[in-house]
Amino acid sequence: MLRGGLWDMVIAMVLFGIWLPSCFSQTTSPSQDGKIKFRLAGYPRKHNEGRVEVFYNGEWGTICDDDFTLANAHVLCHHLGFVEALSWSHSAKYGPGTGKIWLDNVMCGGSENSIEKCVSRGWGNSDCTHQEDAGVVCKDERLPGFADSNIIEMQVNENRMKNIRLRPLSGAHVGRMPVTEGVIEVKFKEGWGHICNTGWTTKNSRVVCGMMGFPSQRTMGKKPSSLQTVYRIHSVACTGNEAHLSACSMEFSKANSSASCPDGGAAVVSCVPGPLFTQGRARRFKLNPMSQVRLKGGAKTGEGRVEVLKESEWGTVCDDHWNLQSASVVCRELGFGTAKEALTGAQMGQGMGPIYMNEVQCRGDEKSLWDCPHKNITAKDCKHMEDASVICNIPYMGFEKSIRLTGGRTRLEGRVELLLSTGSGVRDWGLVCGDGWTSREAMVVCRQLGLGHASSGLRETWYWDSSNVTEMVLSGVKCKGDEMTLTDCQHHSVVSCKRAGAQFSAGVICSDTASDLVLNAPLVEQTVYIEDRPLHLLYCAAEENCLAKSAAQANWPYGHRRLLRFSSVIHNIGKADFRPRLGRHSWVWHECHRHYHSMDIFTYYDLLSLNGTKVADGHKASFCLEDTECHEGVSKQYECANFGEQGITVGCWDLYRHDIDCQWIDITDVKPGNYILQVIINPNFEVAESDFTNNAMRCYCKYDGNRVWLHKCHLGDSFSEEAEKEFEHYPGQLNNKIS
Repeated sequence: MLRGGLWDMVIAMVLFGIWLPSCFSQTTSPSQDGKIKFRLAGYPRKHNEGRVEVFYNGEWGTICDDDFTLANAHVLCHHLGFVEALSWSHSAKYGPGTGKIWLDNVMCGGSENSIEKCVSRGWGNSDCTHQEDAGVVCKDERLPGFADSNIIEMQVNENRMKNIRLRPLSGAHVGRMPVTEGVIEVKFKEGWGHICNTGWTTKNSRVVCGMMGFPSQRTMGKKPSSLQTVYRIHSVACTGNEAHLSACSMEFSKANSSASCPDGGAAVVSCVPGPLFTQGRARRFKLNPMSQVRLKGGAKTGEGRVEVLKESEWGTVCDDHWNLQSASVVCRELGFGTAKEALTGAQMGQGMGPIYMNEVQCRGDEKSLWDCPHKNITAKDCKHMEDASVICNIPYMGFEKSIRLTGGRTRLEGRVELLLSTGSGVRDWGLVCGDGWTSREAMVVCRQLGLGHASSGLRETWYWDSSNVTEMVLSGVKCKGDEMTLTDCQHHSVVSCKRAGAQFSAGVICSDTASDLVLNAPLVEQTVYIEDRPLHLLYCAAEENCLAKSAAQANWPYGHRRLLRFSSVIHNIGKADFRPRLGRHSWVWHECHRHYHSMDIFTYYDLLSLNGTKVADGHKASFCLEDTECHEGVSKQYECANFGEQGITVGCWDLYRHDIDCQWIDITDVKPGNYILQVIINPNFEVAESDFTNNAMRCYCKYDGNRVWLHKCHLGDSFSEEAEKEFEHYPGQLNNKIS
């Protein structure tokens, strides 16, 4: 430790630009493998505070508090995904860490984009003890688009237990997926070993089944095994609520020893799969529509932002005290296993509706998240940047073995090829017809391959022709977007492809992140009005087909058109910027309005009768996708002026004012009555998103011939299925009193 006058002199020399010996002034060099990670640890703490731990050269360690400043804390909080630091702590306030003390005498200016850019004594050069571990308190506001997770979970000792698997009890079950019953095998550094089943309980089985992705276990009689094996683990005693077997009490044999299992054999479990994974019918099974919890925004099955149902409307859960026990209750309720990760800070994107729960504290054995102790919150308690998320353990199904990408520049892109049975019963690789292929189908391919979200769905792949596979084996594919495999989607029973050449087969580009656009429904309700607009002001709108067909027979330039007008604000709540599918070189110039269209159709506006028949419609080309406003701490990136790049940044929104051309529905020919207004963003799925179910907004609409009223405007997925069905059977308003 450098204390007092010597280090004061060093600081002064740094401030005045005087050369320092390398032992005093070095920026931290990058890790050999380039992987430096950060996390908050310790107890007691909230998710935005804790002891700072750094993962460097394959090992977690801490930072010494010598000469620590708020500027250091700012840099570290940015690493952790928070907008800034509020304070820092010294003397191991959150408890002493273990392992190496990686950094000491750190001096940051506060604006560095990495702790590596700050001055310090260098990696691993410290004379501190863990009683001097530094901690930080970050502002409880996430950096939009931040992808890494600050996981609050029990620490799993990987040195004593690295992995776990089930080996089927008999050869008849080998190859069947998922494996629900078998001998437990545990991987250590030295290889695979077994668990002695003496004293084994159903609570132990519950924990193992949860790790394997199953919500519950069957009661099994004791099955001593004749295996000639090494028993590495004895006397396992779980409560049943642990998320990982290593959190249970147990005894270990020494490495390479051959301890026996008195009066027993290898531990065996039998697990009960959730409905999505039941053999034969699982993948086509829809999750219980009466469920009080769901996951949104995740790329893979079993992950997403946690949303709960209250009074027929979905809302989110605040991440204060969010942990693996509470996350596991959510996972089991949905038919998955225990939680692998409990994520804070809207890691799966921000929700848009109400926030219902805060400080959820489950034991782990509750049937529903609503059964757990929690606080009901007000708007000042939490914001959507604190939405809780989960990644659940799910059974291994081997779906990725029957699909592959070929010809791409990276493993994330390529032509889609499927392994299917031919007429002779032989399985062979074939192509997927590109006709009608969209980003929704690409979503399913990327999910099946475990490659995250879709970035693009391509209908032509001539530039990826790298194999001798030429036969189309699947066509007419139409996915909802939530299927686990491509063959679960609707498709032709007999292959029929208009463009049969291999160059017209389907392709995908996958990505770790995706955008997610949602419309601000209350604003539509608040800004709606009717305008009788003179025809002489509508020539440009007519050129863009923004008027009803009857406008062509009007006596131009005399007369007017009756327009239903409103403002719309479109938020990007995803984890990637929303960008037009085509680059600037392909945008279309519109001379009359004097702007470029980056997407032909960005939004549909429909007025529907109560039986769902369209009575009037409108559309909006994306003549200017830009960042109108952004959340605090987010910088605008897209501006249309001077042929600028178009898009919507994560954490920003685009405003289409009510007085902009084509921001309307032409209702000149519509009779007074009760209707439903429907707005759909990105209706043709041209640009990939993490969730398309929230792209539609619907409102009740009453039009009396002179005025218009909207009420109950909501996103298409914000109500329960029952409430949405009631909405569809709307009887209409008898008067203008909107409750």
